[in-house]
Amino acid sequence: MAEEAYASFDDYVRHRSVGLQRFAYLITHDREDARDCVQDALVGLLPRWDAVVAGGNVDAYVRRSIVNASVTRWRRTGRVIPVAEPLADRGRGVPDPTAAWDDADEAWRLCRELPPLQRAAVVLRFYHDLPYAEVARVLGCTENTARSHVFRALAALRARLGGERS
Repeated sequence: MAEEAYASFDDYVRHRSVGLQRFAYLITHDREDARDCVQDALVGLLPRWDAVVAGGNVDAYVRRSIVNASVTRWRRTGRVIPVAEPLADRGRGVPDPTAAWDDADEAWRLCRELPPLQRAAVVLRFYHDLPYAEVARVLGCTENTARSHVFRALAALRARLGGERS
């Protein structure tokens, strides 16, 4: 995957900030946390800009920083993203609002319940379509560990889907 050359840190931020925000949101599923994670990653990148550019993959470095910031926030706060419970009919003829969700909405809802590293691995592998070697590079682990994160995430998702659709 060839990376575009950027004239400066400001140029990089100008061109990549929207994509980085989107990536962070998929990892955190909270707009404020996503903004904070991207800001933390970019603040850490600035003093290392020349070295990271010389290393060859600025996006991998920043994505790894975003994932690390997300995991740190998750560990520090212990916050779990709440999943709304469907409204009970209670005999009043109120339709279940979740019945209208499409498969993609359900998949993202289930992904929010995954631990941060597994969620990051799934987003990188399937949303960003990165090979396992690149997923490993972004997550700062071996390729086998990246495969394990994806495998465990998919197993958890299959178990949840099997339990919910039975």
